[in-house]
Amino acid sequence: MFHWTHDAQAKLERKLFAHVAASSFPCVGAKSALARGRLTVLACDRIDSAWDDLRIHEGLLRFVESYRAEPILFQSYAVVFNGPTDLSEDAFEAALWARVQSLSDKDVWRGQRYDARVSADPANPHFSLSFGGEAFFIVGLNPNASRPARRFDHPALVFNLHDQFERLREADKYEGLREKILARDRELAGSSNPMLARYGEASEARQYSGRMVDGDWEAPFEYRGDDA
Repeated sequence: MFHWTHDAQAKLERKLFAHVAASSFPCVGAKSALARGRLTVLACDRIDSAWDDLRIHEGLLRFVESYRAEPILFQSYAVVFNGPTDLSEDAFEAALWARVQSLSDKDVWRGQRYDARVSADPANPHFSLSFGGEAFFIVGLNPNASRPARRFDHPALVFNLHDQFERLREADKYEGLREKILARDRELAGSSNPMLARYGEASEARQYSGRMVDGDWEAPFEYRGDDA
């Protein structure tokens, strides 16, 4: 069991900050969030356990509340797990969706409405997760990811607000940012990521874990509220 101390939180936070700040890390959006002091980190025990799900969901609700009070671009909420560090890509993906289902169920239980701007159906091209009434895109980081951009020493889930992507599109900045990230990813991996697609072209659920999936893949997720 991970021992919860301020030092333990600070240790995982420092590790993620150093990883994002490294010149090889391709996501310039995350770098911007870090530079602005808006990369929020929550250290947790195991990604394959529900032990911290309530803490994670409470943190998401606080993050949403903070964003709505000050909707500044480039903010992310990262959950870094102490382990396990030996999960295969399949096992990591299963753990990611187990956490997602649990967090979504807690959102329903707490009476939160699904963000009406997106679909709750993971097969829908306009699917996005919703917590606290705000849509989120998740980037999973796994020590054993096949794509270098998705590798980190610890399992992690980075929650990014869908509203920020829409605001970047409205300002005609989204495509430029996206191309910059893709170029950096190609430079790091030596090839383009075949899983990446623009929102509305294919369900973003296929991208969350970072694992390459085929056309028959289905997300193991079911929204259990009545407002989708």
